[in-house]
Amino acid sequence: MPDDQYPELDWRGDVPVARRFDDPYFSLEDGLAETGHVFFAGNRLPERFRPGFHIAELGFGTGLNAIAALLLWRKAGMAGPLRFTSFELFPMRADQIARALSAYPEIARAAAPVLAAFEAGALAYEAEDLILTVVQGDARDTVAAWQGRADAWFLDGFSPAKNPELWEPALLAEVARHTAKGGTAATYSAAGRVRAALGEAGFVVERRPGFARKRHMTVARLP
Repeated sequence: MPDDQYPELDWRGDVPVARRFDDPYFSLEDGLAETGHVFFAGNRLPERFRPGFHIAELGFGTGLNAIAALLLWRKAGMAGPLRFTSFELFPMRADQIARALSAYPEIARAAAPVLAAFEAGALAYEAEDLILTVVQGDARDTVAAWQGRADAWFLDGFSPAKNPELWEPALLAEVARHTAKGGTAATYSAAGRVRAALGEAGFVVERRPGFARKRHMTVARLP
């Protein structure tokens, strides 16, 4: 891709910070632990896993959530591939992702074939246990056009105060429209407007204790 389609980054150690939003891609305390607390526990994974399970995500970022989900899928001994679709406006370069994941050796090893595909120009990867697709573009358009439905959503855009586009009520309504019955969503954000928009979209919304210094987070379930 042209250079201007990649994000401009600063680094705090090996944690990338989006210059556009002045926000880190994952927790400075422990990004992997944050993924487990917010997105896995928040969506009741792995207990809800079943063959054909589909996770969708707003904000692919470093791919940490996707690769951690793959390892969780493998640990659960699930048959067939995990389906993972992520919507991202500015995909990172493979070398940027590799640096960000280097703090987590198991994640980095599992990510290697995915990054090789990205390096070759693909934004998709398919293997026996993973079907990964990164949909590039403005999520306000790409989610609406998507033909799929997710069993679980990882709402992982940058802070609503800094990246309000990914938290607009119209987009969260599209998230609900592209959620299977009984499906769930989780986010680190506990902003009142985010919870209100999820509720208006048809989710049953609950505030829970957040990760590390964040007091609260949000989980949602579609009846």
